[in-house]
Amino acid sequence: MRANEEAAAALQEYAELFALCGGDAFRVRSYQKAAKAIAGFPEDISVADVRAVPGVGEAIARKMEEFLRRGSFRQLDELRGRVPEGVRRLTRVPTLGPKTAIMLFEDFGIDSPGALSESITAGRLDGVKGLGPKTLANLLKGVEQLEQAGRRVHIGVAMSLAEQVMASLEAERIAYAGSLRRMKDTIGDIDILAVAPESIMAVFRAQPYVAEVIAAGDKKTSVRTTSGVQVDLRVVPAGSWGAAMQYFTGSKEHNVAIREMAVKKGWKLSEYGLFDGDRLIAAASEEEIYDALGMQFVPPPLREDGGEVKAALRGELPVLVELADLKGDLHTHTDLTDGIAPLEGMVAAGRARGYSYYAVTDHAPDLVMQRMTLDKALKQRGELAELQQRHPGMRLLHGTELNIAPDGSVDWPAEVLREFDVCVASVHSHFGMPRDEMTRRFIAACENPYVDIIGHPTTRKIGKRPPVDADWDAVFRAAARTGTAMEIDSYPDRSDLPADLVRLARHHGVKFSIDSDSHAIPHLAHQRFGVGIAQRAWLTIDDVINTWPLDRLLAFLGR
Repeated sequence: MRANEEAAAALQEYAELFALCGGDAFRVRSYQKAAKAIAGFPEDISVADVRAVPGVGEAIARKMEEFLRRGSFRQLDELRGRVPEGVRRLTRVPTLGPKTAIMLFEDFGIDSPGALSESITAGRLDGVKGLGPKTLANLLKGVEQLEQAGRRVHIGVAMSLAEQVMASLEAERIAYAGSLRRMKDTIGDIDILAVAPESIMAVFRAQPYVAEVIAAGDKKTSVRTTSGVQVDLRVVPAGSWGAAMQYFTGSKEHNVAIREMAVKKGWKLSEYGLFDGDRLIAAASEEEIYDALGMQFVPPPLREDGGEVKAALRGELPVLVELADLKGDLHTHTDLTDGIAPLEGMVAAGRARGYSYYAVTDHAPDLVMQRMTLDKALKQRGELAELQQRHPGMRLLHGTELNIAPDGSVDWPAEVLREFDVCVASVHSHFGMPRDEMTRRFIAACENPYVDIIGHPTTRKIGKRPPVDADWDAVFRAAARTGTAMEIDSYPDRSDLPADLVRLARHHGVKFSIDSDSHAIPHLAHQRFGVGIAQRAWLTIDDVINTWPLDRLLAFLGR
């Protein structure tokens, strides 16, 4: 699906540049909507007709066809030439809009996030119309967030690239390691190990996704890809595969802990194996290395020196939830609101995944831009009832994603809410509320008897929007008391709740729902990222409500 993603990114860039040049807002939205539709289209547009994508008219189709031929299109090239790179750099700062970016560039010569930070700190923007103290403080936070993100990308970008690289190379054995294998939310660079002839390095360097060769060797080659992400490819001996995977998966802290265990036994552990002097004890598999050290096998997502070594030595590691354990998805959207696929297509895709149940949770009316009404929701409920007859093996649940208002209230009165099978409630606005007010907001939502799940609780968008500030201990205590589940939103630019907060919530007795938050059919596969978060937080099937049989789930939901 790389062609879809790359074409969508080009069209999204065009929309942003068009907006910067003062383009019509309606056309900007149409480009953005088409980009979203292309990214979520289930077929590869390099072989399918792009005109089959919902929302793609003839003009956009021609742009996309030109992009597929040469990697760009004429109108995009023209706008790239018109908009200074400095302005484009500024628009990457969260909360900084295009008009402000142009003003800062033209009036003050500010051409980068760093220059913006320096100007704010030096007071050069004090008193500028439209840039009050609060706005300047938010811009400083945005620059800090951008700098913290650095060259790290969210796991969805990294996983797609790693799978593209592995598919492009022939090897006896090949796999990704590092922080990607540990399922971290963001990835700095990608480590790939292969059992293969040294000639694989030349093939790797010649791939079209390689923009720069950083270092080339027979055993290791490092490249920077066209997406800006570094990929390191290592050739390892077949007999040392397990030792190499263990070593290069990390984390550094986990590896230090188990190397110290080996040293205490008079042994040495390296990427080549576990040795007693010259005698090889274990190397071929990770399992035999951990076994030789007297430990349970430690799943990669747990390898963060967070207590897993001691637990493995005691034989007390939990049986972690797996993707195959999920029996359904409790947060999905259709084209009735901001999804791009129709109800029937989304339901069929859920059925194809073998789910026992599947919830449709389109947005509620307080998210005004989605134009939802009760009549539309009731019409959808009738359509779901008809589809249920065609999918008897999968229980269809009619749900809604409610909006948590600043005072903690949600859309629709009790008599409407009680008729939904599942209610997800999420914060979609007023992200900058003070900590105590935000905390009360979440607690009030948890105390609503019809709210079953708090959706993407921190509201973060990785690299774009920081998490809201709340007293999470207080929120999780309330959720445990009211029996409200916390969502692990699997959408990779959210990864929300993150693993540290999942562990905290679990400590308070909270249950979780691992959901895709799908807005298109391909998004259903994102649940693997949510499962990775759950594993990093030590969750079992008892912690995750959508691993439960239907009757237990419905009892939890009070339906």
